[in-house]
Amino acid sequence: MTRILKLMPAVLLCMLCWQAFAGNEMPTDATTPERVHTEVMAWSNITGVRMDGELVDFESTLRVGNPDGYIEATGRERQNNVQYRREGTSQIVNIPLHGAHFTQKVTDIDHQTVKLEWEAEADENLDEGAYFCLTFNGDNYTDASFKIRSREVSVISSSRKVSLKFDRKVKAFTRKEGEATTVYVTLMPVLRKGGKATLSADMTTDCIRRSEKAEITLDLGKPGNSFIGFGGNFRLQNPEKDPAVINYCLENMRVAMGRVELPWRNWHPEEDMDPTQAELHPHVKESLEMAQRLEAMGMPVALACWFPPQWALEPGSVRKSGGVAALRLNKEKKDKIYQSLCSYIKFAKERYGVEFDYFSFNESDIGIDVLHTPEEHRDFIKEFGAVLADAGLPCKMFLGDNSDATTIDFIRPAIADPQTHKYIGAVSFHSWRGCDDQTLKEWARAAESINVPLIVGEGSTDAAAHRYPQIFNEATFALYEINLYTRICAICQPLTILQWQLTSDYSPLWGDGIYRSEGPLRPTQRFWNLRQLAMTPENSFSIPAVCSKANINTAAFANIARGETTVHMVNNGAACEAQITGLPQNAAEATIYVTNSRQNSTSETLKPAEGSLTLTLPAESFVTIIIK
Repeated sequence: MTRILKLMPAVLLCMLCWQAFAGNEMPTDATTPERVHTEVMAWSNITGVRMDGELVDFESTLRVGNPDGYIEATGRERQNNVQYRREGTSQIVNIPLHGAHFTQKVTDIDHQTVKLEWEAEADENLDEGAYFCLTFNGDNYTDASFKIRSREVSVISSSRKVSLKFDRKVKAFTRKEGEATTVYVTLMPVLRKGGKATLSADMTTDCIRRSEKAEITLDLGKPGNSFIGFGGNFRLQNPEKDPAVINYCLENMRVAMGRVELPWRNWHPEEDMDPTQAELHPHVKESLEMAQRLEAMGMPVALACWFPPQWALEPGSVRKSGGVAALRLNKEKKDKIYQSLCSYIKFAKERYGVEFDYFSFNESDIGIDVLHTPEEHRDFIKEFGAVLADAGLPCKMFLGDNSDATTIDFIRPAIADPQTHKYIGAVSFHSWRGCDDQTLKEWARAAESINVPLIVGEGSTDAAAHRYPQIFNEATFALYEINLYTRICAICQPLTILQWQLTSDYSPLWGDGIYRSEGPLRPTQRFWNLRQLAMTPENSFSIPAVCSKANINTAAFANIARGETTVHMVNNGAACEAQITGLPQNAAEATIYVTNSRQNSTSETLKPAEGSLTLTLPAESFVTIIIK
């Protein structure tokens, strides 16, 4: 038999493997199987189709150009003026792209069918084509066969099947792109201004549901870094909508730390004034009161500065509206700048009882809005840190507070200079981009090298999401976000993650006119995820947790003194059992919380036995257990 299999063509072997499992679907209800759930990013890319929670993984793109030369593809933060909306079971994206614009409609039909529809229109005359592309990569497609006919494309591997049937004849072809294979489907062979094309397809998918038991092993004997809990940003921007969202979050979630704004241009607008004697600008007063409220709740508070006053800038620096301002401070006024910033921190302590724990210029690696070179960042930490120390203020500096995880080189000069270390309170980065495992480990090592905690100063996944805010309501967005936070907790062992934001900006709540939403103010799936992560008991330490299944992300914590153990699990696949071992032998009770598109942190109680607990992980879910 082995010799026969070796002689079989790859296509025939894939078909035989497929037949072995094609009838092994696992619908949740035998009479009415669940509709598929297609993962559509707001910029049009489809990242796969979920069947009973299992992801049939691939990535689609819209592209314009020459496949043998320059070609532009849709991607996160690559295109402006993107519009995303949901209508029932349909997700619709309108997007401009390099001489053309597209409308893509993705509709979930039944338990294995998705309807795809495209409209393309050329805005320019270009000797280039417009394409819908599907890219297949990774372990699930190493043995895949690709079959292309005039009206059909099919991709079959031993664990996945994707088939598209078009409403007309199409020109389609495959190309190797690194380790991946991409299928190009031609929407317009050549762009001529005003030219239009439409195309639709029925896409059917299937896959093996990996429902085997997950084995999760904890090691309580190796406590790591302290995790004070989940926190948030409270930069006030909408006086009408912010208060209700802030109140709801602070009243319904354990918020462990806050980050607020220093409204510098409103605090000290004129160079020759004494800001401590002037009437407070309303935004300054609101920001100080926000910090005071967080301080009164007993949490550490970080202070971040975005907008400097004009007098503090280099001659010729002009403030831009939106985007990256990249403003340079006037080096000749360095002393006055330091005293101005220090006066706010001192004023907050003396008049509002707020003792800030950390200070930073927000994202100074790229200039949102003050721009520093790595060496200037190093020097600022030393110089302003000394000013604060001389003033008797315990506020320390954030090292970094970088725009994303990819820019870690920005902090290296400060790490290499021992004179900065006594002024650094924590290392900080923002989680918008670049959070692969290796990069996250580098941030953890950077904090460890100078013996300070790591803080995620802005936590989220898509910096452009405010442009297409309906995406905040999608289960896909919620799952991506909590996956990232769980991975960061496991790999980086941060002191906290500060959500961007717990206000109406990037709001975890919906309704009450937020982003023009209707109905009463109410929590989204994102809020329930964040609240569940925030349930981690105070004064917990990160502990090692190893999971046998790659599609389950796990992070664990223990408050050893109180005998509390917390395990967070994100199941990115089909429903399965999980057995957790390494729990305290005397554990009496485990409370299970589940959040997904159907459950909002619902709970049940189980009893561990001899340091072990077995529970069910529903498909596509965030599951937390707290054991006491």
